[in-house]
Amino acid sequence: MKINEVRPLEHNYSKGLKMLALIPKMLYFCGKLPENRLKSVAIVGSRKNTSYGKEVAYQAAYQAAKAGAVVVSGLAYGIDSIAHRGALDAGGITIVVLGTPIDQIYPSIHKGLAQEIIEKGGAVISEYPAGAAPRGGTEMKLRFLERNRLIAGLSDVVLIVEAAARSGTLNTAMHALDTGKDLMAVPADITRINSAGCNRLISQGAIPYTETSDLLNLLFPERIYKNNFRKQALKQLSLLAETPVEAKILGQILAGVRDGDEIISATKVSAAEFSQAITMLEIKGAVKSLGANKWGV
Repeated sequence: MKINEVRPLEHNYSKGLKMLALIPKMLYFCGKLPENRLKSVAIVGSRKNTSYGKEVAYQAAYQAAKAGAVVVSGLAYGIDSIAHRGALDAGGITIVVLGTPIDQIYPSIHKGLAQEIIEKGGAVISEYPAGAAPRGGTEMKLRFLERNRLIAGLSDVVLIVEAAARSGTLNTAMHALDTGKDLMAVPADITRINSAGCNRLISQGAIPYTETSDLLNLLFPERIYKNNFRKQALKQLSLLAETPVEAKILGQILAGVRDGDEIISATKVSAAEFSQAITMLEIKGAVKSLGANKWGV
């Protein structure tokens, strides 16, 4: 693999690292860095993921990449490699940030994944040059913790999928907060060890990730993903209106009118027509009673 080098603040994509307290003097990379400062999301988490974590990480990466975001992670076992795979399957760009020298892919079992990332337009990055002495023990752990600041620095949003109470992943979360990035965490079963870190982050103010639109709205607020999803849901609901009166009433409720008397006034239907139509809409599951003649979907 051809190894390239660049000063972080001299490339459009890596300029985000300027927020770091310790900016690397040089970045070494194989593959291709995005030409522009594309929106990026870091998706990281436990090496010992659950099936729940796997599904969430894959879908988050897939949908983010599909929307045009770069997915950044660390190539580790578990959530990291799942995130890279999700981005690749979506036909998107994903970037690996190593904690080892650029010519030492770690873990070695993911060399094939790293090569695929490069071949499909992504990159493998390290702040350590080829030939740098390998490290072990405590020094190795420190390098991976240092690597986490780069993952956060290259991203606009950091998503923590699964993390134990003392997970190294939480170090990435700390760097996200230090650099002013949006931090998201996936809530999960409070009895699971791998959920403790995420649940704690949420209790301390991290944004809960409950669906892919939560992430996409942070990355691309101008697109208003939730509204797009809501429009589809509302379109399906509108198909349940079988008469002109039902359509008028449902239209008012979908527009945010809740009070029955206000709906009658706006639609100019009689109280009897309203009562019959609202009952049918409720039976079909298009609307629900909120009590006191208030209605919602």
